Amino acid sequence: MASRFLSRCARLLAVCPQASSVTSRFHALTAHQIAEYPLRSQSRFLPSVRPLSLGAGPAQEDEPNITFTRTELDIRVEKATSPQEVLCLWTEQGGSANQAGMCLNQLSRLAVEKKDIDRANVLQDPRCEDLIDTLNSQVNTIWNGTLVSVLRALSILGVPSSAPVMCSLQTEALWRLRRFNCRHLSSLADWASGWKIQGLGDELLNSVLKQLELRWTELNDPRTVTMLMNRAARLSPPLMEKLEDKALELAEKFSSEDIRKAMLAVALQGRRSVPLLRALSYHLHQKPSSELSTPLLLDIVFAYGKLHFQQTQVCQRIAAELLPRLPEMSSTEVMRCSKSLAFLKWLHLPLFEGFTQHFVKNSEKYSVLQMCNLLMAFAKLNFQPSNKEPFYTKVHEALESSWQNLEPFVLIDVVWALCVFQQAKPEFIAAVTDPAFQGKVTGGGGARAEAYALKVLHIAASGQLESGIRVTAPLPAVHEKHGKPSVTPIQSSLRKALQILTENRTKALRKDVSTVYGWNIDAEMVVDSENKPIDLENLKAPHLPGGGGSERLPQEARRLAFIAWEFPNFTSKSKDLLGRFAMQKRHLQLAGFLVVEVPYFEWLELKTDWQRVSYLKDKIGKAVAEDMAK
Repeated sequence: MASRFLSRCARLLAVCPQASSVTSRFHALTAHQIAEYPLRSQSRFLPSVRPLSLGAGPAQEDEPNITFTRTELDIRVEKATSPQEVLCLWTEQGGSANQAGMCLNQLSRLAVEKKDIDRANVLQDPRCEDLIDTLNSQVNTIWNGTLVSVLRALSILGVPSSAPVMCSLQTEALWRLRRFNCRHLSSLADWASGWKIQGLGDELLNSVLKQLELRWTELNDPRTVTMLMNRAARLSPPLMEKLEDKALELAEKFSSEDIRKAMLAVALQGRRSVPLLRALSYHLHQKPSSELSTPLLLDIVFAYGKLHFQQTQVCQRIAAELLPRLPEMSSTEVMRCSKSLAFLKWLHLPLFEGFTQHFVKNSEKYSVLQMCNLLMAFAKLNFQPSNKEPFYTKVHEALESSWQNLEPFVLIDVVWALCVFQQAKPEFIAAVTDPAFQGKVTGGGGARAEAYALKVLHIAASGQLESGIRVTAPLPAVHEKHGKPSVTPIQSSLRKALQILTENRTKALRKDVSTVYGWNIDAEMVVDSENKPIDLENLKAPHLPGGGGSERLPQEARRLAFIAWEFPNFTSKSKDLLGRFAMQKRHLQLAGFLVVEVPYFEWLELKTDWQRVSYLKDKIGKAVAEDMAK
């Protein structure tokens, strides 16, 4: 290595006018060192004499232009159909490092295409060992493209990253980095990040990524950009930002497959680049139906759901494309699509009716886990199938023999989904609310455990309020673990308006109420027969963990629960509550409350406190009138 570096310095100093006085000394020193090696070693060092400046640009004067001509060996190796044929051709006609690299590339291609090839036996063949030895001994004469491709080929064949030939190739690649074009750098980054090599490979990968960060403007191929976004950019956030800019620039040239890869890349890395997503969505919408395969559409929906990005026209186009294909779709594809749309909070009634029909007709092809995911997607969107009787019959038939074998978290999700539709059987509720079962999901702590403890409270509330099942589990203790969310601007302004309505009587208004049913109420109030607030501090409150006071509710008095419905509480582009919040409203009504709903699309139109107080008075009057009409 020292002699190699010295040779490069000597050649560099030869073209520097300021160094003419010392050039002869370096040439003499270099020649003296090389002369001490045997002739076989000289052949290894002499070809490596190249200028140290490896930047991109025209060829140097001492580097003659090389024209590449295809030989008979190239043609015959490309047509070879077995490793033995390739190795025989190498023995007969091979000799140079580039020819060895070409043979190794063909061997790796055959190993990928033909699964029955034993790669270990191929590597142990003496002819293959000769191939690798030739490559290792003449690594500095190999062409750039062959150098990059042979690294991938050796990895495919199973050569370990610590092998001498791999170390030599990686070292040579490090020396040549600035002379590689962007296509070579991209391929090298794809290989290094995909095979997850260690040691020297980490240094090579970091250097390649740095080069790509500096030369990203040279990228002009959509396929290369999407490949880098999926592979190497995960290891370099600055590079990913530049690739997103480049993808936005080239979006018009992207094929449907390029759009799919780019969207999956940003989705899997959690990068919500809205300008890029809008551009890709626009160009995807222009593609003909022949280019929009079912897997591609499902991947697009997955990316939208993962990033919570909605594009109405594209979603409608996807639904229109998928509807006629439903009979040919598999259970996995139906489950994936429904789950992604549920994350997106986008309910397309004809498509979901089609999902229901698909499940009813092909229920035997659905695994229990797939059926559970489909049910949970329906519950999140509060979608009730039109043919719900056959649908729920199939669901209960599938659960009858398998629900006890479900993983605890999955079982809670399934029972919770059934509670949304009021379809949970008593044995399901009893099993989930059992103290021993709760220990399996709440013992570890953390946000996930708190979320599932809250779902257990909702399930217990369904059993108690809807089915009359008394729960013996210590649910209030579980509820104490759940932290309260931060107050939103709508909730804050609602509570302020209620304070004005009650004339700042603290005993007449209870704010931010946590109930034993697992639901939070923004505010609670008790009104008399004339709809005027009365003190509730001493009144019994069975919905509170402590039970409230000791006095009964006065005759003709009514308990009101004020709930501010935010934008995320509704399905997309509609005023229909999601399943979770529809169940909350139903439970509170069964618990004895008159629910006063304050949706965001009405509340935000009110600009003054006087308007808000008048709005609340009107809401209270309507809620009481509806209750009296019943």
